[in-house]
Amino acid sequence: MKLLASLIFLSASVSVHAQVTESGDSSNVKTLDGNTVGEVTISAHQSGRAKTSGLGNTEFISSKELLRAACCNLGESFTTNPSVDVNYADATTGAQQIKLLGLSGTYVQMLTENIPNYRGVASPYALSYIPGPWMQSIQVSKGASSVKNGYESITGQINVEFKKPQATPFADANLYYNTMGKLEANLGANLQLSQRWSTALLGHYEILNKAHDDNGDGFVDMPKIRQGSLLSRWAWMSDNYVFQASVKGLKEHREGGQISHHSPLTTHPYLIDITNERYEAFTKNAYIFNKERMTNVALILSGSTHHENATYGHQLYRVDQRNGYASLMFETDFNEHHSLSTGFSLNHDYFDQRGQLEHCGLDIDERDDETTPGIYAQYTYKIGEKFVVMSGLRWDHSNIYGGFVTPRMHLKYVPNDIVTLRGSIGKGYRTNHVLAENNYLLASGRQIIIDPDLEQEEAWNMGISAALNIPIGNKTLEINAEYYYTNFLHQMIVDLDSDPHAIHFTNLNGDSYSHTWQIEATYPFFQGFSLTATYRRTNVKTTYSGVLQEKPLTNNYKGLFTASYAPGLGKWQFDVTLQLNGGGRMPTPYTISDGSLSWDERYKGYEQLNAQITRFFRHWSIYAGGENITGFKQKNPIIGANDPWGQNFDSTMIWGPLHGAIYYIGVRLNWNKI
Repeated sequence: MKLLASLIFLSASVSVHAQVTESGDSSNVKTLDGNTVGEVTISAHQSGRAKTSGLGNTEFISSKELLRAACCNLGESFTTNPSVDVNYADATTGAQQIKLLGLSGTYVQMLTENIPNYRGVASPYALSYIPGPWMQSIQVSKGASSVKNGYESITGQINVEFKKPQATPFADANLYYNTMGKLEANLGANLQLSQRWSTALLGHYEILNKAHDDNGDGFVDMPKIRQGSLLSRWAWMSDNYVFQASVKGLKEHREGGQISHHSPLTTHPYLIDITNERYEAFTKNAYIFNKERMTNVALILSGSTHHENATYGHQLYRVDQRNGYASLMFETDFNEHHSLSTGFSLNHDYFDQRGQLEHCGLDIDERDDETTPGIYAQYTYKIGEKFVVMSGLRWDHSNIYGGFVTPRMHLKYVPNDIVTLRGSIGKGYRTNHVLAENNYLLASGRQIIIDPDLEQEEAWNMGISAALNIPIGNKTLEINAEYYYTNFLHQMIVDLDSDPHAIHFTNLNGDSYSHTWQIEATYPFFQGFSLTATYRRTNVKTTYSGVLQEKPLTNNYKGLFTASYAPGLGKWQFDVTLQLNGGGRMPTPYTISDGSLSWDERYKGYEQLNAQITRFFRHWSIYAGGENITGFKQKNPIIGANDPWGQNFDSTMIWGPLHGAIYYIGVRLNWNKI
């Protein structure tokens, strides 16, 4: 603890000053509740995280915050975030999943540039599909969100804004290498073609080609990965008309299983081979009729195609997914008190799935289509600067589930300069694509049982939050407290309890809910130094085979301490993050021949420490750091690794880190025209 204390007091950050936008980018950022955050005056030090002033409980994460860690991709960008948890979904594929409000990331609507994205087959690996150096900012919105982006948000939304073509001209690069042998390179630049036209090109390549088997179970701790992606985007900006377009391509290959050079050769190795190929594009068109009243009409069109070919031992799975999305919206402010947003959307999903699940005796040959048109209206009433209410209602019709209604409401009350109160309530729905979203579970000897006629998931989410800015001398103590309750009316249950040798996908028959409490405090103790402390308590329960139980593999609490120190002129920056992860329940074990249990019924809490030092120069910076410096990792995460062809083999019982300490070094180059 003495070492930890010294590290914390060596670290630091930057004082929060009102709302945050990217410095050097004159474009506004829209929050997830539809409010625009414009340019603001910033102090000598700028905070990387801030609550937006909009209706929703939305956190704005700037590129400055992303520099506090290696942030190789979207998943790693949440290392210093107290609200979003990122964990591995299994011990063999490298698939990651986020949790928000104690629930799986499938209940979080993922957006890029405020367009729904990374749905279905993309979801298990989506967090690695967005390189950190590409991101301009991230907005995390908790609870019921705006109805503008559809009906799928249940626990919240995460929106990623990429670097803009119309931003201040830039060219940058990022090179990264760690002790696992992972090498990564990113390049980016924009170009002003004319007064109106601009373009940007972003490139990414990463390779991890070393096999590591630190626990000697014969399986690599992390799969070998080779990934490359390219993004091209264009913008036309005029006084009354705005056009944007983007095209992205990605290809990735993952190789895992018994390929470790540390283990004895086997004549019949269990191998995992996964190839993903994805292409996506979008266009945005907006025409502004009246700038004073923000009267405008906008048309968004997007599409994607994703092909995955996966092998898990003898299990073969292939899926082709195509998605098309369109949104036409109209917005206007009638006056300073009343505003309206209304529109039409259309979403189409097509899945072509084929496979052979040998140990289940299943042959898959399925084609699924879902087309969902919808309309919405959202009205905002503002009384002075103290009270705002926003109510939204949308109606959608699925060709599979029929029509359904999504009501949502937000309230905001600011009684004085110190206190801001918010409340929200709303419904959310989602369609399950069982194998596409969960095919990493095939790395198991468990039987796969999928009930016919799975229902559309439906849940209510309610939340309240309070933000306090308490002056203490010439500094401000920021406190944020919140509570959220999610209650499922219909849910697909991933049942690992009823049969320890099977995974049962079934409809909810009973109660399922989540309670989440969180309190966070930030204080800038002195110039350039700030400390944030967060504590979150989670209570998630679901009914399995008629018994209401704690949801397995879910931490019951989390503590997070982050400190950052940028002394003097900010040429150096020191960052430290300590995570205290609570324990939880394991799925029901079975009894082996000697009478003992196959695994413990519960797992204990654990700590993780990350630290980074950055030295800034005029056009470049160098950074070095460590992840999981405490070295804690889950022992023997693969059940039955000595017999991967048997029914006891299971790589999906993951609750903790899969690797020990990782150290890294990197260089960032940047040329910004000022």
